[in-house]
Amino acid sequence: MDIGKDRMTVLADRAGGPLFFPVTPCDPRERLNLDAFRAHVREGVAGGCAGVFACCGTGEFPALGLDDYAACVEAAVEETAGQVPVIAGTGYGTSMALTFAAAAEKAGADGLLALPPYLVHADQEGLRRHYENLADNTALPVILYQRDNAVFEPDTVVALARHPGIVGLKDGYGDLDLLQRIVSAVRSASGELLYFNGLPTAEMSALAYRGLGVTLYSSAVFCFLPALATRFHRALVEGDDVTCARLIDEFFRPFVELRRQGTGYAVSLVKAGVRLRGLDAGPVRAPLCEPAPEHVKRLGELIERGLALAEEL
Repeated sequence: MDIGKDRMTVLADRAGGPLFFPVTPCDPRERLNLDAFRAHVREGVAGGCAGVFACCGTGEFPALGLDDYAACVEAAVEETAGQVPVIAGTGYGTSMALTFAAAAEKAGADGLLALPPYLVHADQEGLRRHYENLADNTALPVILYQRDNAVFEPDTVVALARHPGIVGLKDGYGDLDLLQRIVSAVRSASGELLYFNGLPTAEMSALAYRGLGVTLYSSAVFCFLPALATRFHRALVEGDDVTCARLIDEFFRPFVELRRQGTGYAVSLVKAGVRLRGLDAGPVRAPLCEPAPEHVKRLGELIERGLALAEEL
């Protein structure tokens, strides 16, 4: 396996917890609160995450300027101090993706999560060229993010997996038939990738993804309830499906039902949860809006339930 891929296998080797996608705190004028970000990352590492994915979807990557982005990635690298990998988000068109990738590399990141290209709907050849160009022009290993306007056919992933700089595929699309065909095609071509469940509130689909051999996943809930998220992760990897089912029934399903009550709640509700737990994370950045007060109240009730479950289990 290529050196870049070797650097990333630590994500697969660690069984201590889910992947942490920190929020990016700001003040009411949307100015970066770097001290709060540092504290958030420290808490996540102490809580047992297997990796820190800085400035990605939950971290409001599309709303960050390059300076704030670079400051956050550098801070994440400093706060993790090599204990876990730091993966930085990148995206937009190829040129801008490379600009952010260069900043991440300079800041000391261990890899990149390549978000879908901005706005355009490309064919498979165009997607392949975009991600190959990105991987050709950065020293950092690249994880593909499948969702929205970047959905891959198995042959495309086989071709991308041949690139020494492309190390993984995070699936935020949720078509398990497609993902199984991708996994099978890459395996049949003697390729090698890390696979991640990247659906919102991935705990809800973690049992299904485990059936495909995919146990790495991002946990938004880890941002504000790391003990509960880690307890679910332990049950998942140990095959304790009874505990998984109880946590789904009593916390994760009600949380998802609340998340479905508003547009953008996959981010704004998480940031509200972080604030409810005492970190000065600030509001979400435009164009997202804050959750309705009654939904924040309900979130507070769910957090109390989650804390009780984490202690009980």
